[in-house]
Amino acid sequence: MPVAELNRKSDIGNQKSDEVIVSVRGLTKVFKDFWNRPKARAVDNVDFEVRRGEVFGLLGPNGSGKSTTVKLLLGLLNPTKGHIEVFGHSPRHVQTKSRIGYLPEESYLYRYLNSRETLDFFGNLFHLSKDDRNNRAEQLLEMVGLGKTQTRAVGEFSKGMQRRIGLAQALINDPDLIILDEPTAGLDPIGCREVKDLIIALARRGKTVILSSHLLSDVEDVCDRVVIYYGGKIQAAGTLNELLATPDTLQITTPVLPRETLERVLEIIRKDISKGEVRVDNPTQNLESYFLDVVAKARAANETSGAQSGARVAEYLRGGVEAKPAADKILEKLSLPQTQAVAPTSTVETKTAVNESKLAALGKAVEAVPSKTESAPAVKPADLAKADEKLSSLLGGKK
Repeated sequence: MPVAELNRKSDIGNQKSDEVIVSVRGLTKVFKDFWNRPKARAVDNVDFEVRRGEVFGLLGPNGSGKSTTVKLLLGLLNPTKGHIEVFGHSPRHVQTKSRIGYLPEESYLYRYLNSRETLDFFGNLFHLSKDDRNNRAEQLLEMVGLGKTQTRAVGEFSKGMQRRIGLAQALINDPDLIILDEPTAGLDPIGCREVKDLIIALARRGKTVILSSHLLSDVEDVCDRVVIYYGGKIQAAGTLNELLATPDTLQITTPVLPRETLERVLEIIRKDISKGEVRVDNPTQNLESYFLDVVAKARAANETSGAQSGARVAEYLRGGVEAKPAADKILEKLSLPQTQAVAPTSTVETKTAVNESKLAALGKAVEAVPSKTESAPAVKPADLAKADEKLSSLLGGKK
């Protein structure tokens, strides 16, 4: 990560406080079928808190309970068991909802409205004045890079452009709590960088951001704390430094030193350094590797109602034929007994002999059949003369 990015990330906590914005205790959500029988335990006894000015990450594989948790925080679902507080109230509290901005995983927008009309519509839902709606819409469209597409219908937008207008509508009410579900999905690298810079800027203003994403690099860049779900349960939680640090080793970071200095002990290094800083801290592993390790351990000990790693190709796709590895095929071929090649002449000898007598009889039968020219009698010249005389008499009678 670049030094500038590290500096930006280290400044996120400037506006942090101990004020708890979201409090979740023993949260459980069980989906049931038509006969009220338990079908899937999407969230299972979850506990966490989110404080003001914090960027909080929800991580986990598909179907692990992240989206269900978000819907419970928004009051779109009722918990089966447990307690949720948002700004000290129930998530279904109307005044509480006015302080929340939400970007869903899929952008559900009115496709025949243009960008300006879309933001005006959502601003009107929060009872903003016309001047406030116009000012905020102008600023938001410039911020998300849609300032020159204000008259285009959002139904014509690409997925990345829809994510941009969706992010703008999530911020139209200047919310204190912003919940973002896959905010960078479909965005180009520049758009991803802009969204992350925006999240950092919001956190500096004291806004609280809950981020759900599968892009672990994005989470690592902006989040202060994360929880990792699997099977509806939280398998790991804490700050990134706590989760990614390897406490059994140490690393020393120094400026470039002469080879001789590198061979000395730590005390001698500190004496010889005139510029720069010698820092001793815990080296960290990559968030992605840590995430996969947590999920692998959780998979071995827990069941999940969500997606799992595929084991093998489905039977109907294989067509009932089990594919063998290439090495097995080679070994099977080598283990077969070697047979001698058959000479080409042997195939001629095995053919059925021709019956000469039948062939001769067929030839005689063909000779006995008269030809068409022989069957037609020859025309005599006398017959032609009689026919001419008869024709002349008939013509003379008519005169």
